[in-house]
Amino acid sequence: MRQTDQVPVKVGDVITVEIHGYATQGEGVGRYQGFTVFVPNCLDGETVLTRIELVKKNYARGELMQVLTESPHRVTPGCGLYAECGGCQLLHMDYPGQLEFKRRRVIEVMERLGGFKGITVHPVIGMPEPWKYRNKVQYPFALDDQGKVVIGCYQKGTHNVVDTRECLIQHDLNSRIMNRLRELAQGMGISVYDEKTGQGLLRYVLVKNGFESGEAMVVLVTNGSEFPEGKELASMVASDFPELKSVVQNINTSGGNVVLGARNKVLYGEEGIIDRLGDLEFKISATSFFQVNPAQTEILYQIAMDYAQLTGTERVLDAYCGVGTLTLFLARQAKEVYGIEVIPEAIEDAKENAVRNKMDNVVFAMGATEEVLPKLANIGIDFEVAVVDPPRSGCEERVLQTFVKLNVPRIVYVSCNPSTLARDLKYLVNRGYKVKEIQPVDMFPHTYHVETVVLMSKK
Repeated sequence: MRQTDQVPVKVGDVITVEIHGYATQGEGVGRYQGFTVFVPNCLDGETVLTRIELVKKNYARGELMQVLTESPHRVTPGCGLYAECGGCQLLHMDYPGQLEFKRRRVIEVMERLGGFKGITVHPVIGMPEPWKYRNKVQYPFALDDQGKVVIGCYQKGTHNVVDTRECLIQHDLNSRIMNRLRELAQGMGISVYDEKTGQGLLRYVLVKNGFESGEAMVVLVTNGSEFPEGKELASMVASDFPELKSVVQNINTSGGNVVLGARNKVLYGEEGIIDRLGDLEFKISATSFFQVNPAQTEILYQIAMDYAQLTGTERVLDAYCGVGTLTLFLARQAKEVYGIEVIPEAIEDAKENAVRNKMDNVVFAMGATEEVLPKLANIGIDFEVAVVDPPRSGCEERVLQTFVKLNVPRIVYVSCNPSTLARDLKYLVNRGYKVKEIQPVDMFPHTYHVETVVLMSKK
């Protein structure tokens, strides 16, 4: 272990570093006299001048001062907020470079955390036009130094809100609704939540946008149920946007950074909106999950379907099923599909979606997958195929234990976090499964995030 007195840099030093590879979130990684230095906004192969901002025992972090030798993948970011905003991390890298970075990231994490070498990781499937792809925006409210309402992304590494009026990855309607809400909140004098004091009303705003249906909804997260201006605000913004079919108040009085609370009140219109994926229709409520990139979601689901290899005779599990999108895609080719989801509103939407699409071979169960799945196993319900799409934290160990106990022949694992994916795959491989192949899909262009679909089978 390197001793503190051997660290070759100190805060304020300006040094030259050659970048060789990337950290998890896309920062450039260089070495100075054998010591690791992380420099954001740098690309593999570049030589850069950096000012050291942070020094730890085993690494330092620097600010990019100048690119001395430029990568052919470097581009000028098209966003004026890129230097401040924490929403995107890779706008300085061309799109082919981003796709290669994400594939390398999956391979390196599989090797480092899972011990997998030589497994098949296909090239990342990207978008023909990787802009304006998000159907959902979620921003905090804040006040600037002059006391004016701001809405936008957090500044990198902080909880300072960067006022965001336009975004290259958001659908234009999302930004236009957000900008009108900012004006109305300011003009009506509605108080804004201060996370330091716990005072103020408006905490977050979400806009959900049905790309296929043309319907949109707004969710206003408030620090308390009393919202006297709520219905007037909702009516005013709805009058400006005919696409807006629903405005919902979500009540969240908890401390910390959890965005949504448990209670909702409809302020205008319906309690949710409808959108389509392929030829299926889905209801989306305020607190239910729906993939944010519809175009890539259809590709993602088709890969999952291909990996599931359904013949019409199988009972299939869809764990962490949300509003039942993938469940219903699977149900068209399976004998029966069980969907499990912990959010009550999502399960209600899922049941409604099954009826809406005339699917009678699906069963939805509400609860944590790690609680529900063992109960199903205990009453003799087993599965020929298990499809899992867990949150970033991955699967609870009890879920994986149940797969092993049931001896599920084929597992399709959809993941948004390579690190927890590698952990879970290692657990299953150590208990008789084999990783057949991994297909990454770029659901989130210009960010470091990457989605993967993995096919596993019994050895």
